[in-house]
Order: sequence, then structure tokens, then C-alpha cells
Amino acid sequence: MKHLTKTPMEHALEAYLNDRCIFYSDKNWLHPLFDFQSFLKREQIPRETILLKDAIIGRAAALLLIYLGIQHVYTPTLSRHGKEVLDYFDIDYTYETLVKEIGCQTERLLQGVWQPEEAYRIITDRIAARKGES
Repeated sequence: MKHLTKTPMEHALEAYLNDRCIFYSDKNWLHPLFDFQSFLKREQIPRETILLKDAIIGRAAALLLIYLGIQHVYTPTLSRHGKEVLDYFDIDYTYETLVKEIGCQTERLLQGVWQPEEAYRIITDRIAARKGES
């Protein structure tokens, strides 16, 4: 699986199983991870065998990855807060650039949150509130 981390990403989020891309998304923010969650609900794929490549991983994305049961991750850009989460949950990950923060309001909102279920609830509540505003 490690050799897949050397191939350039073509999409914002890509999921691989046995060297084959099984899912991708080019949406912004955390929406690709929620689309991936829907994909996982439809497909019976052992999550521990998936390599997920995400263009940017901050604290929110890291907690969602844990929530989804993903154990192998690659990202070109990882925030220090995302790295703390991946380390805490002993996730196998590779990154190119470590940044202090990604300047995402959601990353700040989840500061101090360590439970993936709590993070999921906070993020989905935020999505619902945004939908209510439009």
C-alpha cells in the first residue's frame, strides 16, 4: 500500500483497495468524507484494508477518518492538530508537509475534542445549521 502514497493525487479524496481506486471526490471542506461514508454504507469492504488519500488533513478530517474506521492514510498536507489525532489513535499515515494549522474554523472548533463520535456530532450539527441558514 505504501507505494500508492508516491503516486500523485488526481482528486481531493481518493480511496484505494488492492491498488485500485474505488472512490474519489473533488468536493470541498469535509464533504468528500461524508460522501465516502455513504459509499462505505453501500459497499461491504473491510475498512482496515483501505488506503485513503486526502489532499489536506486537519483535526476534523483526522477525527472523521477514525470515526469511519480508516487505518491507512496519505496526505500531502497534514496539520499539527491532525497529526496529534492520528498518532493518538495509532493510525498508519504518511504526509509530505506538516503545517502548524490549516486555517479551518472546524479545526479550531474541535480543539480539545478527542472522541471521534463527538467530533462527528459537532460537524453534522454544523452542517445542519448551515443548511438551515440557506
